[in-house]
Amino acid sequence: MEIITSVTTMQRWSREVHRQGQTVAFVPTMGYLHEGHLALIRAAQTAGDKVVVSLFVNPTQFGPQEDFAHYPRDRARDEALCRDADVAACFIPATEEMYAPDHQIYMEEPAAARLLEGAHRPGHFRGVLTVVAKLFGAVQPDVAVFGEKDAQQLWLVEKLVADLNFPVRIMAHPTVREPDGLAMSSRNKYLQPAQRERATCLYRALQVAAQKVAAGETRAAVVLESMQPVLATVPEARIDYVALVDPGTFRPLEQEVSTPCRAVLAVRIGSTRLIDTMLLSAGNET
Repeated sequence: MEIITSVTTMQRWSREVHRQGQTVAFVPTMGYLHEGHLALIRAAQTAGDKVVVSLFVNPTQFGPQEDFAHYPRDRARDEALCRDADVAACFIPATEEMYAPDHQIYMEEPAAARLLEGAHRPGHFRGVLTVVAKLFGAVQPDVAVFGEKDAQQLWLVEKLVADLNFPVRIMAHPTVREPDGLAMSSRNKYLQPAQRERATCLYRALQVAAQKVAAGETRAAVVLESMQPVLATVPEARIDYVALVDPGTFRPLEQEVSTPCRAVLAVRIGSTRLIDTMLLSAGNET
């Protein structure tokens, strides 16, 4: 497995792969890999000849009061997991490599990026879209794999590719969950054992919403209200948002539920902020 730390070397590596008539599949990560990331890597291996994984904690997507400095990191373990997964190259740039001292150009957020996650994390998606564009420029992938758990991010990346004509196919991978339903996340490490058990309230609330919609409920307020008692079983849970959105526009549905729709929520369990999502369909839909 190649360890690549510079943009120019990464570009040169990808050009050589393409020159040989092979394709590059890319999995962008912030490291501290878990089984969810490994599932993305396995999906990438079905979509391209050579898999590249980036390990880069992107500072521009963290707010001033967020956990950039304390975000979990374990480069040696990440490299070992990538080797075991037959990754062809790990792209591990330093912050200075990705953002030169005179860096000034950033992606502009669309209106949909300032809702939900963007409303609670101002500037977050500006940083996400900027780093994704920079990573695409460095890795030059034919296909990139993103998890559905970060549903708003996935939608925005798909728009980035479509609107700016990036020659990259975006492959969405279903949320990978623990046996009890908790969505896998590097931030789960922050949870104390009792908090970890209570954090399943996000998944259980989504299941209740799915049951409502499957049974034919079309009133958005009723579906959203059905989730509240589940979240209320955890006194320390603090809700940032719970919403139903149109998967095509990511606009919240406030009156009638058209299906399929997507339920999204962000909840703090203690000091740990967790997000989750689920696609909801009426009973007669597949």
